[in-house]
Amino acid sequence: MTTTLQPEFIETDLGKIAEIQGKLAIMVDDEGKLSQAARRVNRLSRGAVERFVASGTFADMKEGEGHVLSFPAGMAAEAVQIVKLPRRPSPGLARRAGAAMGKFKGKAPLTVLAGPMTRVADIALGIVLMAYDFDARKSGDKDPAEPLVIATNRPEEAAADYAGPGAVADGVFFTRDLVNEPSNILTTTEFAERLVALKSLGVTVEVLEEDELAKLGMRTLLAVGQGSESPSKVVVMQWQGGGKEKPIALVGKGVVFDTGGISIKPAAGMEDMTMDMGGAGVVSGVMKAVAARKAKANVVGIVGLVENMPDGKATRPGDVVTSMKGDTVEIINTDAEGRLVLADCLWYTQDRFAPAAMINLATLTGAIIIGLGHENAGVFSNDDDFCKAFLKAAEAEEEGAWRMPMGPKYDQQLKSRVADMKNVGGRPAGSITAAQFLQRFVRDGQPWIHLDIAGVALTKTDTDLAPKGATGWGVRAIDRLIRDSYEAG
Repeated sequence: MTTTLQPEFIETDLGKIAEIQGKLAIMVDDEGKLSQAARRVNRLSRGAVERFVASGTFADMKEGEGHVLSFPAGMAAEAVQIVKLPRRPSPGLARRAGAAMGKFKGKAPLTVLAGPMTRVADIALGIVLMAYDFDARKSGDKDPAEPLVIATNRPEEAAADYAGPGAVADGVFFTRDLVNEPSNILTTTEFAERLVALKSLGVTVEVLEEDELAKLGMRTLLAVGQGSESPSKVVVMQWQGGGKEKPIALVGKGVVFDTGGISIKPAAGMEDMTMDMGGAGVVSGVMKAVAARKAKANVVGIVGLVENMPDGKATRPGDVVTSMKGDTVEIINTDAEGRLVLADCLWYTQDRFAPAAMINLATLTGAIIIGLGHENAGVFSNDDDFCKAFLKAAEAEEEGAWRMPMGPKYDQQLKSRVADMKNVGGRPAGSITAAQFLQRFVRDGQPWIHLDIAGVALTKTDTDLAPKGATGWGVRAIDRLIRDSYEAG
């Protein structure tokens, strides 16, 4: 699997800049002031840096953007990137500037001359997140990751500051790897085995198999996977770093491939349904992050792992199944399967753990993409304070999230003639009626957030901090929420 790039923080040595090979990055503020390192690069390159900074191109650049000078004279480096960045940037700007450097780095070694710059750990995080490359399924020898060296006036402080974000980056990469994997590799069994491996970090992991799920009454979850050769599973992960406090619970939809079942999807674009386990992927990444940084919080992660396939044993439109809660569901559309998985997982989570708060994540509806595009996840909640705390965390990490409405009038669309409810409410307000369905499996008084991440889990173009493909959206925001609201001391 992908190895997280590990930055090395060293003391700035102006005398060795001419000898550095690979690529270099320097920073220049809005007024064109050069740091000592930038002045050294300018002298070595015979004034090339000053000439660029005096140009209209530099004036037109946005903060955080970079410009490349190739094969500078007087230096061993193959290229120098000039990044426009004030000496005291905001955390988000520092990460975006780092992402510009990460894109510039590619597979080559990169040395960043940060000098007295603040927010060095955020710059490093941006580099690491953007330099990600999923090549596990490509043939040929895999080149080892070329080094990332950051020369700063305070290397020990920068290394200490980076320790926590570096652990979160490990979680983001874990999520991206899971979401990027093809479904013939990432079966329900393989997914579960990768989660069992988190035991090495101190996570308690249990895998509930189909016979146990049947005894628990998880019939809506089992209905989704009964047409697949891959066995349905529920994986329960626990990180216990917060004493006797009630845990925050994370619940993820893990449909490793979604054909739509009998209500089969159109062929065009179906290959992207390898990412329909994105919610479970985010839960898994957060669990790895909190364990890696030894979070002083109790966190439970529960993922329902299934595959939705058409088969002689597959669930049919019109079937009625009984949930673990005891409510009956008329399945109108077998392609609305994620909510069936989550319904049982949500009820199980509350029954077993009585969490202080609960978040579920799912690539649940195409309707949320129509409403919010690929810039924001849809946020649905029954608790204003809990929702505000999450939105604050998402804003701090610059992970787009937008609260959507809920209300009892939408429940009218879920009425069934033959069961307690239908699993779909028609095209109008499709993402909202999906949330209303899930809310029926949330106990009164239980703070809860539903995150519909269909538009943000995987993208066709680069985002601010991720190359195209799986983004790992949500790992940083939820980890921030846990740090800000649920960690002791």
